[in-house]
Amino acid sequence: MKTNQLKGRVAIVTGASRGIGRAIALGLAQEGASIVVNYVASGAAAEEVAAGIRAGGGEAVAVQADVGDLSHHARLVDVARERFGRIDILVNNAAMTRRQPFLDATAGAWDETLGVNLKGAYFLSQAVARVMAPQRSGKIINISSVHDARPMAANSVYNITKAGLVMLTQSLALELAESGIQVNCVSPGAILTDENRDRLADPAYQAKILAKIPARRVGEPEDVVGAVVLLASPKSDYITGTTLYVDGGMLLQ
Repeated sequence: MKTNQLKGRVAIVTGASRGIGRAIALGLAQEGASIVVNYVASGAAAEEVAAGIRAGGGEAVAVQADVGDLSHHARLVDVARERFGRIDILVNNAAMTRRQPFLDATAGAWDETLGVNLKGAYFLSQAVARVMAPQRSGKIINISSVHDARPMAANSVYNITKAGLVMLTQSLALELAESGIQVNCVSPGAILTDENRDRLADPAYQAKILAKIPARRVGEPEDVVGAVVLLASPKSDYITGTTLYVDGGMLLQ
């Protein structure tokens, strides 16, 4: 049920053209927030998300920016302020992975993955927090993964970035609390997206994954939205520095 609990708020959602980011952008818009729909290469998909929000009576604009390139951060901040006048919510959802066994891992993959998943999130948060601090309010929400707590084989660099994102969340929460800014983290488990759709179509692989999930189902991107909406809303004003796992109980096994 739509409650408009975010009416008048402005959100930047990185990596919002598809998957979890798309669902988050649409979910925040349904609650009344104006959305900056960030994308790197999927311009048509991002425009579709923004157009869908506008068609539903909301406000949205698609903005191309590579979160891993710090020189692009000002573009996101400037468009949000020029178009909507303020920034209240940042969702650091953009992420990448280069699956490589540890013995084959390259410095290039390390630099690229950390550049987006950690460095990009850190410095975009800094740029946005400099806008939020004078407002004495703001919400920064980092989208991590259950692999911040449980490593995935042949993906050590990605695992490390996600674990780092939890400490990033705690560190920023500590420093920004006096400015009225809450910083939290949402860590999804197995979520059906374009990246894993083909693998999950394999019955054997799907059975292997489902055996790890007490809820006995793979999540949908929309399953992540409720946690993000909560952390973006005034209901979470006394919650900061925490990580909320949305995993169907995967970490219980």
